[in-house]
Amino acid sequence: MDFFLFNLSLLNLASISTTVPTSMANSLTDTTTISYSGCTAQVCFTIFISAEYSLLTVIAYDHYVAICRPLHYGTLLGGSRACVKMAAAAWGSGFLNALLHTANAFSVPLCQGNAVEQFFCEIPQILKLSCSHSYLREVGLLVVSVCLGFGCFVFTVLSYLQIFTVVLRIPSEQGRHKVFSMCLPHLAVVSLFVSTGIFAYRKPPSVSSPPLDLAMSVLYVVMNSLIYSLRNRELKDAQKKLVQQVQC
Repeated sequence: MDFFLFNLSLLNLASISTTVPTSMANSLTDTTTISYSGCTAQVCFTIFISAEYSLLTVIAYDHYVAICRPLHYGTLLGGSRACVKMAAAAWGSGFLNALLHTANAFSVPLCQGNAVEQFFCEIPQILKLSCSHSYLREVGLLVVSVCLGFGCFVFTVLSYLQIFTVVLRIPSEQGRHKVFSMCLPHLAVVSLFVSTGIFAYRKPPSVSSPPLDLAMSVLYVVMNSLIYSLRNRELKDAQKKLVQQVQC
């Protein structure tokens, strides 16, 4: 579990490092420009966090084996080789997905200006600048990615249905609390990741507006990395001190 969370943290760090610092620098210097290479890097790393979704699916499987098949955990996931293989598969799928989407998106001719209504470069915003039907290739790739993501989502849901079936049979309240404390942060991350991702890539044009897109993008990029951090005792203490200072 710690090994998978470590990989998850690395992915979150990579995605935030390409978006948030640039946005902060633009705010401090009162500029709204970004280089072409910087925009490409943001698109690549934003799509690369699809590996995060793969890792979240692996964590769901880890929870399922640990709770529903504890006697087989050492055989299925106890060895470091199995964990490394699953993590490598997640990283590899994310890299391939990012490479295909980035290369395809930036091969589309842009003739509707160069202003992206977002605080970072993202494929839906870039496709809005296209006036060519070649953007349909990218739409096709997005559909394939959505189908794969839906398969991971179904796997996660089925895993947790079996987990909660087992949890409800646990007689000890302390045991149930321990399981819920382990599973609920993961469920919150998955729910936030899926809901904001669907909104960012599949929202109807009638509900699209720059402030709403900005809010969803902040949740999509930043909030995923904070949920697991909320379990950190030092971070909790710092938040309490901050709240106390604000109240005073």
